[in-house]
Amino acid sequence: MIEIKNITMNFDEDKNSTQPPSLKNVSLTIPEGCIFGFLGANGAGKSTLMRLMSGIYPPTEGEITIDGEPIFDNPAAKEKIFFVNDETTQFTGYTPQELSEFYSGAYPNYSEEVFKRVMAALKLPTDKKLSTFSKGMKRQTVVALALAAQTKYLLFDEAFDGLDPAMRRMVKNIITDEIIDRNASLIVASHNLSEISVLCDSAMLIYDGELIFSDSLDDLREGFTKLQLNLRDPAYADNDVLKAKASELGLEVLDITAVGSIRQLIVKAPEQEAVETLKALSPDFIEGIPLTLEEIFIYELEARGYGSTDFLTEDN
Repeated sequence: MIEIKNITMNFDEDKNSTQPPSLKNVSLTIPEGCIFGFLGANGAGKSTLMRLMSGIYPPTEGEITIDGEPIFDNPAAKEKIFFVNDETTQFTGYTPQELSEFYSGAYPNYSEEVFKRVMAALKLPTDKKLSTFSKGMKRQTVVALALAAQTKYLLFDEAFDGLDPAMRRMVKNIITDEIIDRNASLIVASHNLSEISVLCDSAMLIYDGELIFSDSLDDLREGFTKLQLNLRDPAYADNDVLKAKASELGLEVLDITAVGSIRQLIVKAPEQEAVETLKALSPDFIEGIPLTLEEIFIYELEARGYGSTDFLTEDN
């Protein structure tokens, strides 16, 4: 597994600087054999965390280990990870075949057969320089190289940018087939909730360098509920009064809206627990509705004062 223990990252070496750290005391465990999603706004810290996980630079504080070994300055541990960053400008003077030969010397389990098979499936030439490729073709080539490296852990930072919808689906299918066959772990950073919800078993949300939560998607969905209820007591027409009463009963309310005479509450609790708790308010009726992954993340961010429309999208 990958263990991230109390990581803080500050790029400003000036001890008197008021610039906040890029990452603040982040702890996270990523088990092997899973597909894990990293979600967060631009500048939230996703890419910084991935670079730390790849051993590109050491953290200011804390430790990252791969199967119990520290990753920084450890070639044996780095052989277990392939990092696909969010840029496509590197190695443009090389052909895919030349890059394949380069990576075969860096990764002991590198498979030329996998490289050729994936490149053929993507209909990409192996003898033309990457400088002649489109942004999407470059990304596809790097995906082929990443899969051919046969590492235990694959890190993709916005790897599907620049791909049309049909190609995105094809590339994701190729990746997941390879990952499942090898019981490898895939860590994907993305703004796209639909990608994360389809691809991933688990996900984390990072905001302003801090980890908001990390859990399986099933547990995340079960931990939030949208409640609709009709209350006779006119005092509860005031949202602040209703929220305070719900809090008194032990429910954390993230949002309250009114639709006619119906009050709609977003609460951080399983559906059955939330319904039973609010029966104490003697509603004329009450029902729980499961939240989508998008709604969960939006309400978590809005509760912290972050504009959800700046971050969460269905399509990049």
